[in-house]
Amino acid sequence: MHDDGDGVATTPLGTEPDMERAFETAVQRALRLLNGRDGRKGRTVLGIAGPPAAGKSTLARHVVAEVVRREGADAAAYLPLDGFHLSNPQLDRLGLRARKGAPETFDAWGYLALLNRVATERFRDVFVPDFDRALDEPVAARHVVRPHTRLVVTEGNYLAVPAEPWQAARRLMAELWFVEADEAVRTERLLSRHQRGGGPREAAELRIAANDRPNAEYVERGRAGCDWVVRTGSLPLAGDGRSVL
Repeated sequence: MHDDGDGVATTPLGTEPDMERAFETAVQRALRLLNGRDGRKGRTVLGIAGPPAAGKSTLARHVVAEVVRREGADAAAYLPLDGFHLSNPQLDRLGLRARKGAPETFDAWGYLALLNRVATERFRDVFVPDFDRALDEPVAARHVVRPHTRLVVTEGNYLAVPAEPWQAARRLMAELWFVEADEAVRTERLLSRHQRGGGPREAAELRIAANDRPNAEYVERGRAGCDWVVRTGSLPLAGDGRSVL
């Protein structure tokens, strides 16, 4: 781990041993938050931000799985911003289908409302939506935060952006991490993701240039405000288009 010059501690993920060490560092950092060493009481929310295809969901799901393994069933839960994508009919209505994934194509205030519930409600299940890449649509209630869940890991492109409602969401988080990867690595992941249905490479490249790359530049504005930066290496892709260990 080192300081990269902007005051943010950075951990690189490169070779497999490096990845294992960095992911263990992430788990240990999450466990410190979970066990109240930051002075907070009650449920803890950990945020993970970063550009498209940087590996946010990989890190988030790994942390959740490891905390559950070490602390017990339902000790941690997963809350992806992707569950708040607007549906394709809504995007068509708004003329935003070509911008899918941009900030204006999310129900950002709905995300904030659910995050508020997660942070304050402790006596009932809170159901959490996700995004299904096979359907290319959000799906309701794929995840659940149980009353005894102590850590919620939420991840999404825009969580560090210095604008509302993202800053209101940031105030609910004990820490916010930033995940980044080389642009060439992210581009290959995005090409694979966008061509999964059999579409032409040229269309995928155009989508990256016109949408994903500008979105990544917007996301980068919030990097310096994060508590920790993790640089990912060439993680492979899962069948659902997410990067995995």
